Amino acid sequence: MSYRSLPLLCLLGLLTGTALADECDQLPPPAVTLQRLDAPLGMNLQYGYKTLTNLGAELGPPGKAVLGLTRGNAIVKFEIRIPAFIAPGSRMECASPQINVVYGFKPMTVYVAREFPAGSCAYKEIYEHELRHVKTYQDHLASIEKDIATTLSKRFATGSPWRGPVGETRARLQDELDNRWLPYISREISRVKTAQALIDTAEEYARVAESCDGEIKRKIR
Repeated sequence: MSYRSLPLLCLLGLLTGTALADECDQLPPPAVTLQRLDAPLGMNLQYGYKTLTNLGAELGPPGKAVLGLTRGNAIVKFEIRIPAFIAPGSRMECASPQINVVYGFKPMTVYVAREFPAGSCAYKEIYEHELRHVKTYQDHLASIEKDIATTLSKRFATGSPWRGPVGETRARLQDELDNRWLPYISREISRVKTAQALIDTAEEYARVAESCDGEIKRKIR
């Protein structure tokens, strides 16, 4: 899911000829910043393990009961400001995109099957397993931040204002963010699936099922 906010701030000056160039130089340089979402972790204890097994069918080993599940909804949001100078009566503008990329998972929810009430040994084992998934999500977001920032800065942080026909900067920027950079960031976020699969091994499922003196195994027979 993507949200975009693209207000255009136009600072009108009495600019003509070389004065336009001088005023354009007063704009801040184009810039890109990144902000990771820090959404609170939600808990859901209302579903039985059979329902969770259906919900997580694509994530775990085939034929294994899913006792807990962590789900995150990927978000990419562009917050954009575009200071600009336009000479009265001119068809040209100089503009300086200021792009803040907010990205992450919201909401992120941990599910534990209702057959294992909070406070029980089984609940603790399942919950601690799911917290490994939560940490993997968080670590992945941190690991891709530098590459995304570098890639976007090379494209947009040009060092000097953009120049072109009035209104073109906003339209061109929105089109490029929608069609090139939103899919790019989404792909980078989705790479977390590889790391998550390394947690949900058949051996880990067996370890959890055998824990708590067989409490878990008895309840899922």
